[in-house]
Amino acid sequence: MILNILIPVFVGLVAVYCGYFLRRYVAEKRIKNAELQAEHILEVAKKDVLDKRREAELEAKDLLYRMRQDFERETKDRKQEIVNSEKRLTQKEENIDRRIDLVEKKEKEFEGRNDNLKKHEDALKSKENQLLSLVAEEKERLQKISSLSAEEAKQILLSRLNEELSNEKAVFIRRQEEEVKATADKKAREIVSLAIQRCAAEHTVESTVSVVTLPNDEMKGRIIGREGRNIRALEMATGVDVIIDDTPGAVTLSGFDAVRREIARLSLEKLISDGRIHPGRIEEIVEKTKKEMDEKIREEGERAAFEAGVNGLHPEIIKLLGRLKYRTSYGQNALQHSKEVSFLLGIMASELGLDFKLGRRIGLLHDIGKAVDHQVEGTHAKLGADLAKKYNEGAEIIAAIESHHEESAPQSIYSVLAIAADAVSAARPGARRETLEIYVKRLDKLESIANLFKGVEKSFAIQAGREIRVIVQPEKVSDSEAVTMCRDIRKKIEEGMEYPGQIKVTVIREMRTIEYAK
Repeated sequence: MILNILIPVFVGLVAVYCGYFLRRYVAEKRIKNAELQAEHILEVAKKDVLDKRREAELEAKDLLYRMRQDFERETKDRKQEIVNSEKRLTQKEENIDRRIDLVEKKEKEFEGRNDNLKKHEDALKSKENQLLSLVAEEKERLQKISSLSAEEAKQILLSRLNEELSNEKAVFIRRQEEEVKATADKKAREIVSLAIQRCAAEHTVESTVSVVTLPNDEMKGRIIGREGRNIRALEMATGVDVIIDDTPGAVTLSGFDAVRREIARLSLEKLISDGRIHPGRIEEIVEKTKKEMDEKIREEGERAAFEAGVNGLHPEIIKLLGRLKYRTSYGQNALQHSKEVSFLLGIMASELGLDFKLGRRIGLLHDIGKAVDHQVEGTHAKLGADLAKKYNEGAEIIAAIESHHEESAPQSIYSVLAIAADAVSAARPGARRETLEIYVKRLDKLESIANLFKGVEKSFAIQAGREIRVIVQPEKVSDSEAVTMCRDIRKKIEEGMEYPGQIKVTVIREMRTIEYAK
């Protein structure tokens, strides 16, 4: 009976004891798991903190790098502005020094002329005294020899003196005219040479194509698009030809309108960078680029006016000037040519004591008609004059623009200077280039003219057509005939050809006698 009671009690105690230890084990395991979770959470939190710290450091470094780049770029731009300002100041100082030298030179010349005039006056006075004494002697002789009265003798003497003085006046006037003409020619050459020396110009080359570099050749297929729809959309939107050939990593844009070609180039570069190339996106990018191009043209016009020192231009004139950057004539950039003419005309006007600001304004605007001559009928000189009149430019400016190609008679000295400055800028070496076809034709014609003469064995056009060397047969052409032939070839070239600059003609006559000693 007692055993039956003890066994359940023992079993209960064992169960309680086991349950206690089981709960304790479970609790310890839960505590351990919680500690592990807490450690894991702490590690994750530490890792997140470290990642965020690294991101913050990278962002800070990137921001510092961008700020440093912006600062360096601004510093570089400011340095360039300072350098440009120093150059302009140096040029102004040189101009002032040259003007001072010229003023001093003119003062010396004026003093020398005064001295010459004084000498002439003294010589005239002495001659006058001599004439008076001769007159008195003639009076006495006439009264003694002839039966003429004093009044009649006086009239005879005066007529003789008038004749002598008229002859001397004519000789003196002719001499002075020759001196003035020689001085004027010399002065004109000095002014033109000084203007050329003080005008630094670039060599320009005409181009009707633009090349866009591709990141890879797969991009060509994306530009063409399915069944060529992308390339057709691009050509329709820009008005230029897109040429995709076997050239690796490049696409060629062809067109005679430089503005459209530039819009196409910029649009294609943006499409390549963006990666989304389809007709809708193409039209959107081209339209956006056109607006940017209008702004760029305006900036180019303002920069040209600033460089030329011309103020107060109408906004539409500024835009037309900017369009000249994308206009060429025989390979010469129209805007660069206009700036050159502006500088040259300003220098010439300054040397002649005229308004150099007005000269620069005329030079900058003289070819403004070229910005619209492909849209409106008429010569660019007439169109330019109409535009200047439309935007309220002065009468002298309008007249100079209209006559700078001598389509109308020059009406002022500024018109003559515009003609000279335009010719100097266009004729300088490297300003313009000819097409290969015209160049080859000129060389062929040059040689054919020389070959027409009797006794010519061979002729060679060399130095890019600036010289022709003619080899004659010595048994058919003598030395004196070679001299005559050289002159005749020169005349024939002048009459039958058009060419830039001058052509040197060289006739070679060589007699060789050969013997062999055996």
